[in-house]
Amino acid sequence: MADGVVVPYDDISPFARGDGVETRLMIGKHIDATAPFTTGTTVFPAGAAAPLHSHNCAEQVTILEGEAEALVGGELKTLGCMDSTFIPADVPHYFRNTGSGRLVIFWIYGARDVTRTFTDTGETVPHMSPQDQV
Repeated sequence: MADGVVVPYDDISPFARGDGVETRLMIGKHIDATAPFTTGTTVFPAGAAAPLHSHNCAEQVTILEGEAEALVGGELKTLGCMDSTFIPADVPHYFRNTGSGRLVIFWIYGARDVTRTFTDTGETVPHMSPQDQV
């Protein structure tokens, strides 16, 4: 799509990740074969978290709504609205909703083909595959 594309957020079907966590894939190779990155949002209900994991590429995360605890690079941080992180490839990390409402994160992966490796098991799965659960 040499001229670009607009993707209305409400047109994106949520991907259920378990524990009430939902992800929406916004931009990536599914939209345009030339897209050099993958972006989307994940919504965590109160108390929900992603398990400790890493990716095959760099990731940037911005908190759009709510309060989070993030483990990045071995450091535990408290994050709020518009706080951002940069996580290099292969660095274990997680985000946990520590607020009473929902936590919404916007993420950008620096790759077209993204994997997630769960730290506890060592299992690597394709991003947003049926095995990519919380």
